[in-house]
Formats: sequence, C-alpha cells, structure tokens
Amino acid sequence: MAAPLRPLGVPPNAWMVDTAIADITRSPLEPRLITLPTETKTLRLDLAKTAILIIDMQNDFCHVDGWLAHIGVDVTPTQTAIAPLQKLLPVLRQVQVPIIWVNWGNRPDLLNISAAALHVYNPTGDGVGLGDPLPTNGAPVLIKDSWAAAVVDELEQKPEDICVDKYRMSGFWDTPLDSILKNLGRTTLLFAGVNVDQCVMATLQDANFLGYDCILLKDCAATTSPDYCWLATLYNVKQCFGFVTDSTEILQAVK
Repeated sequence: MAAPLRPLGVPPNAWMVDTAIADITRSPLEPRLITLPTETKTLRLDLAKTAILIIDMQNDFCHVDGWLAHIGVDVTPTQTAIAPLQKLLPVLRQVQVPIIWVNWGNRPDLLNISAAALHVYNPTGDGVGLGDPLPTNGAPVLIKDSWAAAVVDELEQKPEDICVDKYRMSGFWDTPLDSILKNLGRTTLLFAGVNVDQCVMATLQDANFLGYDCILLKDCAATTSPDYCWLATLYNVKQCFGFVTDSTEILQAVK
C-alpha cells in the first residue's frame, strides 16, 4: 500500500506531496455561512473565509500613560472599543475566525522609518517622537516588544491569535499581513481598533485595493479626532470601500 501524501504548507493553502506526486488542488475549508445586516446592504458571508483585524489597540494610543496622552490627546474615546471587543472576540474564536492584532511596532533602530514619517510625530525635533522614551515609564514610543506597543491589558490575546507589526498607518505597507491572509484563505475582513480615521481607515483602504471584502465594526472602533473625522470615515467606507455594521449584529448572526 502506498504511503499517504504529506501536507506541505498552511491549510487551506497547502499541497499534499510525496516523492512522485504534488497534489496542488488545496482542500477547501468547510463553509460556515451567515447573514449579516449592515447599514447599506444585508450580506451573505462565509466565516470560513473571514478574519478580524484589530488595529493599534495598544498602550501608546489607548492608555493614560501612553504616548498620545503624553502629547496632550484625550485617549478616553479609544477605550470605548474595549468592552465590545471583550464580548466579540471569544465568540469569533469559537467559530474559528482568526484574530489578527495589527500593532504599530517599529524597529528599535528606526532604519525603515523616513525623516518625513518622523517629522509627522516630532515636527520640531525636540519632542517625544518615535523611539523616544516616555517620561512616565521610559518605554520607547511605538517600538516593537515594548510596553508602548503592547496591546492594552483589558484585551486578552490568546496563543492561537496572530500578531503583525506595522510601521506606517496601513497594516499592509511593508508587512506580511497580505501573505498571512492569503495562506489562511481569508478574503472577508472585519475591522476594529483606533484611530478609525487614520490607521484603521488606511488599512481598510489598502485591503479594498487588494481585493478584500471590508466590513467596519463601528462599535469596536474609535478615534481621538473630531466628530467630523468619524462621520467622514463612516461615509467613505460605505460609499467607496466596504460596509459598516457593529458587533451586536455579528453576535446575533453567529448564534
């Protein structure tokens, strides 16, 4: 009897091989179809092709001792996304929707950060910008593996979750996010995090340009920007880039 073929790769983007055969048909994941109301249309989607991207729910943006608070930004609005995510994420894990944390975590040497990017966050050169220590605790601003770049304590990360470091507002720019999603066979993306008009929106736009189906969960997203930025983001997502709903609709749909 011939030996069974061996898997090679990450399902569902995996081959089955031996010394003579490469089966490249790729076994599909079993569909898990749901109906999801949004603010513009009712969607029929497959949870087996869905992932959630949680963007920048990290100390530098959401904690009172983080970088945004240090430069005078009221971070209270960012914390409104925490409670809905606390309810939603365990349910998504139960139905095998990948949880992908996309956090701003620069290289400590900042070799991939241009002067133009540095200027945005430290325009005078004498402030606390990327890589500089926070006066409260010494954590380097937005640096990989630091307290500043860590997810807030209120949101639990699980070993099976996926973490991606980003270096610009978009989580797709110069990162492995697109390759990871392709290996996982995920084409529908739920979006959560902060700031919705900046990093969330930039990532969502790039996802749309790459051909992903984009759904913004507005109660799981927030911004420290003025209200008109929030309203413009919702308008532009619905008009140009995808759909808008909230976590309660997801929870209802997967029951």
